[in-house]
Amino acid sequence: MSRLFGSVRARATLGATLVVAVALVAAGTAVLLSLRSNLLGEAGTAAERSAREVAAQLAAGTRYDDLSLDVDDRPVQVTDEDGVLVAASEDLERISGTGVTGVRPRPDADGHPADDEDDRDEGLEPGEIGGRTTVTDGSATIDGETEDYRFAAVTVETDDRGTLTVYAGSPLSAEHGAVRTALTVMLIGFPCLAAVVAGVTWLVTRRALRPVEGIRREMAAITASEDLARRVPVPDTHDEVARLALTTNETLAALQTSVERQRRFVADASHELRSPIASLRTQLEVGAAHPELLDVDGAVEDTVRLQRLAADLLLLARLDAGERPGDARVDLTALAREAAAGRTGVRVRAAADVTVAGSRGQLGRVLANLLDNAERHARSAVEVTVAREGNTAVLAVADDGEGVPAADRDRIFARFVRLDAARSRDDGGAGLGLAIARDVAVRHEGTLTVREAPAGGALFELRLPAV
Repeated sequence: MSRLFGSVRARATLGATLVVAVALVAAGTAVLLSLRSNLLGEAGTAAERSAREVAAQLAAGTRYDDLSLDVDDRPVQVTDEDGVLVAASEDLERISGTGVTGVRPRPDADGHPADDEDDRDEGLEPGEIGGRTTVTDGSATIDGETEDYRFAAVTVETDDRGTLTVYAGSPLSAEHGAVRTALTVMLIGFPCLAAVVAGVTWLVTRRALRPVEGIRREMAAITASEDLARRVPVPDTHDEVARLALTTNETLAALQTSVERQRRFVADASHELRSPIASLRTQLEVGAAHPELLDVDGAVEDTVRLQRLAADLLLLARLDAGERPGDARVDLTALAREAAAGRTGVRVRAAADVTVAGSRGQLGRVLANLLDNAERHARSAVEVTVAREGNTAVLAVADDGEGVPAADRDRIFARFVRLDAARSRDDGGAGLGLAIARDVAVRHEGTLTVREAPAGGALFELRLPAV
């Protein structure tokens, strides 16, 4: 059963069919009840009309034998004050539902019972017909045929016969026939209509989900081939499925970019690591063969470079993994003074109480990278400025070097990028310092940009939300 209704199309068809079936059953029940109520009301009205016609004859003094009791084959009974039957339809053989015993009137020589006029119903004048009508259901047998009837009882006050009650029936065969016909039509039509709804829902859902199946097949092919350059088909429907396809393609594009970036990162990292490792190996091999030629200082420099590169790669990996910077309070003024301590030619101009939220270690790494970059390119001086502009903390590092060309001011923040003036790995590093600085700034909901400094060099400006 779970596999049978395991698809969206099957569940949608089942749901739509069940909803329509419940609605049809409810509507059909309401129609049948309304139809039956209306037909019963009409039968009661017809029975009351017949009873009042007979009551009118009795009020006019018509004898029992002269009453019109066999009109339209409707059963009629007339009883006196004691409930004794005094007149009835000629062909009436058996009756139930009126509370009257017998179907033949009692024998009477003159057709007039000896009624006591003091037993008349209080409130009715002689010749007056009662306004209340009592309706009951029962059955009657006329000429050997038994049917269900709705009976109406009407009282009439006569001059010489006292209070009489007239019972007249109206057949319910029309009501039963109409209800049976309507029920038959519903029993035949409702399943057909439910089947039509199920078929239409199945076809419409199949057509609507056809693009989804195309997207699924293409995604399966992309997964099998590992070709992230492929894209799923976008239908021309401009609906949710089309938006799903567009979003899927955007996700594939972002995934492709991320994978290509990781591949370039691994390739560049391998390339950067190869040179110091090769240099260190060469020095060690020479030292092993000729100890007097061992360059200890060079080996230490290569080792330190490897250590720094490994630390940079580890930090970038943590940043790419989405490491949260934390929410500790960091005093940028104290951090700037601490980072500038021990550096020659670095001047700090800082305002008091410039605090941000984040990781002190990561922000210290950003400032250290900016100072290393400034010292590498400055002619004589580096200036660090810490200020607050409204709700923004601004940390600027300026040098008096040659500056950064406008065309390269965004490119220098890419990983493993070194400008022509810093092509030397010994002088320019691995090209990860500024990339790390910008990534950390972004993780702290800030920005890191570069522009021309007042002294003509480069001015790196870090902006962070101030606490």
